[in-house]
Amino acid sequence: MKLKVKNNISYTLKKSKRAKRLRLTVSCDGQVVVTIPMVVEQSVVDKFISDKRQWVWGKLQLFKNMEKKATRTFSRKDYLKNKDKTFILASERVEFYNKTYNFSFSSIRIKNQKTRWGSCSSKQNLNLNYKIIFLPAKLRDYIIVHELCHLREFNHSKSFWTLVEKTFPDYLEIKRELRKQEIFYR
Repeated sequence: MKLKVKNNISYTLKKSKRAKRLRLTVSCDGQVVVTIPMVVEQSVVDKFISDKRQWVWGKLQLFKNMEKKATRTFSRKDYLKNKDKTFILASERVEFYNKTYNFSFSSIRIKNQKTRWGSCSSKQNLNLNYKIIFLPAKLRDYIIVHELCHLREFNHSKSFWTLVEKTFPDYLEIKRELRKQEIFYR
């Protein structure tokens, strides 16, 4: 990891053997990290930072403004305390929504994920972040339906969104609201 500056943006450069493309993250503490594959030239990184400059400044400003608002921090203790409650709630909601879809799945797992609300594995496991229990019901249900629909469409194609739309015709609005909420739950 190297600390660099480009366009007045200080960032940490991280090379990864697993990275397939350039990735840029801005943390709520103002830290900017660029993750790159092992064989990317600095000129490509510089152009990438330059192209994303407005986005980075927007995120930094957003986090600066958010400092004035309360954000929730989570610990392993929170996870252990809420894991079972989340499992019960998620199981009930999956059962309810799966009456519409009738998809088969292997299991529901509650995890302590840092960057995802949920996922669906190739083994047909529905993985949900325990923090969904703190979300408003509509957002929580959207996440559950989203992951359920991945049982049929393991991508974000038009067919996938058609499945989601069957239950949530206003899914685009819900996605926007969820993005606004994410800052409070990470």
